[in-house]
Amino acid sequence: MPRQKTPKIVKRFQKKIPWLSEVVNTAEIAADLDIPDIRVTATSSSRCSICKGGKMLCGKTRCPLIARIRSYLKVKPLYDREVLEGASPPGVFVGRIGYPYVYAGPLVPPIQGDTSLLDVPELWFGKSIEDIVDMRFKLVRGKHRINVKKPEQGGRILDDTRLIGLAERSVDIDLSLKSKPSSTFTLSSEVQPMGPSALINNLEVEGNIKTERHLEKAYADTDLKAANAIADLYRDNVRVSSIQKAFSVGSFGLKGQRKLVPTRWSITAVDSILSKNLMKNVKQFPTINEFRVYESNYLDNCFQILFLPENWRYESMEAWYPGTIWNPADQNIHMFGDWEGYHGRTTYAKIGGCYYAARLAVNELLEKERRQASVIILREIRPGYIMPVGVWNVRENVRNALKQKPLKFETLKEALDHVGCRLHIDLDVWINNSQLLKDVLVQKKITDFFA
Repeated sequence: MPRQKTPKIVKRFQKKIPWLSEVVNTAEIAADLDIPDIRVTATSSSRCSICKGGKMLCGKTRCPLIARIRSYLKVKPLYDREVLEGASPPGVFVGRIGYPYVYAGPLVPPIQGDTSLLDVPELWFGKSIEDIVDMRFKLVRGKHRINVKKPEQGGRILDDTRLIGLAERSVDIDLSLKSKPSSTFTLSSEVQPMGPSALINNLEVEGNIKTERHLEKAYADTDLKAANAIADLYRDNVRVSSIQKAFSVGSFGLKGQRKLVPTRWSITAVDSILSKNLMKNVKQFPTINEFRVYESNYLDNCFQILFLPENWRYESMEAWYPGTIWNPADQNIHMFGDWEGYHGRTTYAKIGGCYYAARLAVNELLEKERRQASVIILREIRPGYIMPVGVWNVRENVRNALKQKPLKFETLKEALDHVGCRLHIDLDVWINNSQLLKDVLVQKKITDFFA
């Protein structure tokens, strides 16, 4: 007899998710959990439907899904309507799904007054994951469909969105939406906290937008290339996050060549452009004359940063513990990274935007000191890092480390011995996975023969 096929099991997640009320301790929040506009999705490999936020099968110390839903429910009553009045930080967002046809629009909280903190990651270092999630969920993403390559067809909504991206301070906005803002909670460790969204019906800016003068100057100069505009703005001490926002809504570049850039891509592009420009100067400076170690610990991320007295080279390595974002199931630690020599690299780094965010922070210090060095970043991501919060976390962690007074050593062995005491993973594992450390420890130099 022919073998009968095993019936396929399909898990369906209803709009009501009563199990959430079983694992939320706050009675006021739990009472409102079974509401029809919370949408939950899951991949077939997700353990979340079995765990239900209580067994911690992912190995994390807290459930990231519950953390996001708590934040959502705190502010949901404030934007549970189709008309929203609030002050954009200023903030804008350009999506990447469906590129080149994407959704773009302003970020608007249902709050008046100075809301700038909600979209300035340079000011977030030291805040808890819960604080960061709360801030992100206060921002409603207004969505307007646009072809990124044809911004001139975006109409008044895109024009106002671009001006919001150039603003110096919070902008009062009346936002008419086609539906109430809603959120989809994905049962996945890879999803960053983001507020609810809805399609824009109409966008009205109250009063005149006061634009940041340097951004406005770059916007008005249609003979200035985008990369040059980014470099000029950085020299004028405009925040990196402000440059990234303006770049994403197509505010820079030659006339007729401007286009929108998805927010995620614009962040990495600006970090890459700025760090390359700084590297040109850094390579002209003399090397440092000692081994240095810098350290930063934040959001259960431990950074150990080695400066070696050699010409510019750079490596960034990450070790993800079991139960963390990019290693949710395996019982082993996942370690990966990428590097570049004196002449830089021509391919995209394997570890993505974190590589370029850290490279910018490192070159900021070297350019300030008028020195160059070989730099190796070792990052341990431990289970307390329950959800991704963005590459700003890496940039600001490295910046924080480099603000501290470094420990200085006369030999590489002394420096590595110290680093080995600070990291949980055995130092030999790091060395075996590091291109630059193996080169320094094994590769003979011509000066060794003279000695």
